[in-house]
Amino acid sequence: MESVRELLLDEMKDLYDAEKQLVKALPKVVKASSNADLRQAFENHLEETRGHVSRLERAFEMMGEKAKSKPCAAMKGLVEEAGEATEGDMDESLTDSAIICAAQKVEHYEIAGYGTLAAWAKSLGLDDVAGLLEETLEEEKAADKKLSEVADGILVEAASMEGGSQEDEEEEEATVESPRKKAASKGSNGQSSRHRAG
Repeated sequence: MESVRELLLDEMKDLYDAEKQLVKALPKVVKASSNADLRQAFENHLEETRGHVSRLERAFEMMGEKAKSKPCAAMKGLVEEAGEATEGDMDESLTDSAIICAAQKVEHYEIAGYGTLAAWAKSLGLDDVAGLLEETLEEEKAADKKLSEVADGILVEAASMEGGSQEDEEEEEATVESPRKKAASKGSNGQSSRHRAG
């Protein structure tokens, strides 16, 4: 790379590939989500992601370049992580929480990318290109915020279920231990009566 323009174009190619990977991956994530609000958030973001692809194509065009992508290894890894979260044998609320974690890693990657690209475009006086990139940046931030809001409700649900199972375990332990406690109690009573007798 010998100029900011070249850096900008190179990173735009990276994000162009990343967004196209997400367009393919998000329908699977929608299907794997059991929480209705989470499904809706992913469905909405899928539509936005298609728009992100179009915006990048317009940005390339504004720069007199053909829209090209280069393989984004980071997004490939993040998408694989999301896939692992959907395939786990966990309770629904735990699966949804794992999916949100994977999705927010994606959002933070994109927020970092679009923020930097917008700054580079501005430094080159490409205000129209910067405007497009900032528009996408704001949508990525909003998607991340929405995921955090949905996550709060899911975590409350997961914690209440965990609390319930912990209470069940404690009840089981009490049932198992109570005959022992009774025996110990009788033993101590007997011992104390022998002491009294002596």
